[in-house]
Amino acid sequence: MKKTFLAIAALGFLLTVILAVSKQPNVSSAQSAGNSFKLALPIDCTLGKDCFIMHYLDRDPSSAAIDFACGQLTYDNHNGTDFAIPDERAMAKGVAVKAVASGKVLRIRDGVPDIRVADQTDKSRTQGIECGNGVIIDHGNGWQSQYCHLRQGSVVVKPNTSVASGAVLGMVGESGLASFPHVHLTVRYQDKVVDPFVGIGNTQGCNVARQPLWQQPLEYVPTGLIRAGFASKEPTFGEIWQGQFAETTLATNNPALLFWVQIFGVRQGDEEQFRLIAPNGKPVVNSKQQVKSTNRIRLSYFGKKNSASQPLFPGVWRGEYRLIRGNKVLIESIRQVQLR
Repeated sequence: MKKTFLAIAALGFLLTVILAVSKQPNVSSAQSAGNSFKLALPIDCTLGKDCFIMHYLDRDPSSAAIDFACGQLTYDNHNGTDFAIPDERAMAKGVAVKAVASGKVLRIRDGVPDIRVADQTDKSRTQGIECGNGVIIDHGNGWQSQYCHLRQGSVVVKPNTSVASGAVLGMVGESGLASFPHVHLTVRYQDKVVDPFVGIGNTQGCNVARQPLWQQPLEYVPTGLIRAGFASKEPTFGEIWQGQFAETTLATNNPALLFWVQIFGVRQGDEEQFRLIAPNGKPVVNSKQQVKSTNRIRLSYFGKKNSASQPLFPGVWRGEYRLIRGNKVLIESIRQVQLR
C-alpha cells in the first residue's frame, strides 16, 4: 500500500487593522461630490497576478459581517479595503503604496516594526498603533484617504506637502495590527467612512445601488489562489506568509513530498480535488473531499511520505489542485518540482 497522507489547515482567525466604523453620509448632500471624486489603485501591482483583495468593508451593522457583494470577504467592523501581496519575500523586495488621488498629506507615522500578528500576545503589543505606519491625505471637498500597515522606514512623504495621484507614499508592510502583508485603505467623506465599491448614499447592507469610486472597474473575486508550491514537511501559515517553500528543486532523501495551496474565500460545501503524479505518469495521490467550514484563508496540502519500500524517485513530479463550487471550477493550480 502506498504511504500517502492528506492534511488541511484552516485559519481560525485573521487579524488586521481595527478602526471605528461611522455612519455613511447622505446622498442628498454629497451626490455631486461622489460623482467627481475617483480613486486610483493604492498599490503598485496587478490584481489577480501579484496581488489580490483580501477583505472589503463590512456593511452589516450587527455583529455579523458581509461585504458589498453579499459575500464573506470581510469581518465585523472592518472599515476599509485590504490590498494584499503573497508573502514577506515580496514585501522585502518592495511593493509601492500609492496615493489614490491628488491632495495634501495631513499626517504620517513611521517607525513601527513589521511584526506579523499571529496570536493574542502579538495583538496586545499593537494597542494604540493598530494602523501601524501610515499616511492620511486630504483630497479637498471633504474627502480623505488613509493608508495603514506600511513597511517600517518606508514612508517617503511629509505632512503639509502636496502629492499627485499615483505618487509613492511608502511600501506595503505588516506594521501594526496586521497578520499578512497588505495595505489597508480607508476612504472618508466629511469624516464618514465610504465604501469605494458602493459610493455615497447607502448606509448599510449589500443589496443596494452602487456608484463605485474607482477610476477603472474592479472585479469582485470571492475566491482565489494566493500561492502554491511544494514542501518536504507539513507547512504552517506562518511559514507560508514568510515566503518559504518556493523551491522548484528538492532532494529525493527528504522525508516527504507535499503539494500545498493557500487560497482565500473558501466556503462550506466546496469540493477540493488533489492529484500528485510521479515522474512515470502514475498518480500517487488521487483524492477529493468537501470543505467542512467557511474560511477566509485556507491552507491545504497533500502528498507522499518517503520510505525504503515506497521511495521518492528522481524526476519531475506534478501536483494538481482544483476547488469546485457547484459545477464551477473556481481554482485550478498545477505545479511541478524536480527531485534530485
